Amino acid sequence: MKPIAPLLLSAAFVLLAGCSHSASSNAPAHASVGAMEPSWSERTDKGSMLSSSSLLGKPVYVNFFASWCPPCNDEAPDIEALSKRYASRGLQVVGVDVMENADKAALFGREHNLTYPLVVDDGTLRDAYQLNGLPVHVFIDADGTVHAIRIGELTKAEMVRNIRAILPSKGHA
Repeated sequence: MKPIAPLLLSAAFVLLAGCSHSASSNAPAHASVGAMEPSWSERTDKGSMLSSSSLLGKPVYVNFFASWCPPCNDEAPDIEALSKRYASRGLQVVGVDVMENADKAALFGREHNLTYPLVVDDGTLRDAYQLNGLPVHVFIDADGTVHAIRIGELTKAEMVRNIRAILPSKGHA
């Protein structure tokens, strides 16, 4: 066992040293409230591409989820209802499955009758938003500025409050 320990330590050091150079020009900027949304382009569960640039000009509610996450499942019906309720005001909801594949994301969408796009993250968004748990809710105004990042399960009233804060100011629905 003893001869293996130095080898394992050396391998770990090499791996960690390699990871420390991850701040390349291709790495996404980290998201923060008041900053522009990081640039991204991801494949949806239906196979089409969706990008942050295609959403500019719209208020956007991004919901990070996984099918095995109980609060994510609990929130899905409320998020779908609010997506429909505020669509006429320009709101675009995007679900981001951060730990699964397109099949799991599509199944989650079918189980909850979701009509908004579901993105299957390749790790870009998870890293940009520095996710440490689920669910995570990001509210982005039409200019692409991150208005709020909320971690954990939200009530429908909390979702509404955050959505209204990013909508164009024409009365409330």
